Amino acid sequence: MTRPRRVIGLTGNIATGKSTVARMLAERGACVIDCDRLAHESMRAGSEVHGRIVARFGAGILAPDGEIDRHALGAIVFADPAALRDLEAIVHPWVVQETRRRLAGCTAQVAVVEAIKLLEAELHQECDAVWVVTAPRPVQLARLMQIRGFSCQEAEARIAAQPPQETKVAQADLVIENAGSLEALAAQVQAAWQALKEEHQTQDQEALEQ
Repeated sequence: MTRPRRVIGLTGNIATGKSTVARMLAERGACVIDCDRLAHESMRAGSEVHGRIVARFGAGILAPDGEIDRHALGAIVFADPAALRDLEAIVHPWVVQETRRRLAGCTAQVAVVEAIKLLEAELHQECDAVWVVTAPRPVQLARLMQIRGFSCQEAEARIAAQPPQETKVAQADLVIENAGSLEALAAQVQAAWQALKEEHQTQDQEALEQ
């Protein structure tokens, strides 16, 4: 199996709109690998990751069906940076391995690795370019409270648990600003997608001329 022609690492802090950008790219033909979803898969009851998380955080994080109660786990790790680091050390290696496996199976010319911890987990090393989605803090707070139902305190805790957005922007090949309308976001995504297409066309033409 071969890798896609171009692998884009898509990241950004919580509630900046990464998933919306990923959906738009999927609609344009990209193969999208959602690392947040992979992380959830890794925690399923019966898995090695599940066992290690329970061993670290206790049976109190389990729901009646034996699955991990993500709200209970989140309440612990977003209040304790050391606990969050421990959780990431358990989950990230599995996610990286599974991402590599899925990349090898992508048949689209462009693959997108969507991961909030793209840089921290060093998943960007699997990518040809890093795209960062940003949003102002008040917008992040509003989205977390309105869409996810968090209290203001919960939303603040989740934002505070992450590095400043500027840390990601400093390593970006492209920054997508999501502070306005959905139409404005779509226009930026379309421009970036068009640039990828033109890059491929140029490469194909150069290959023909050699």
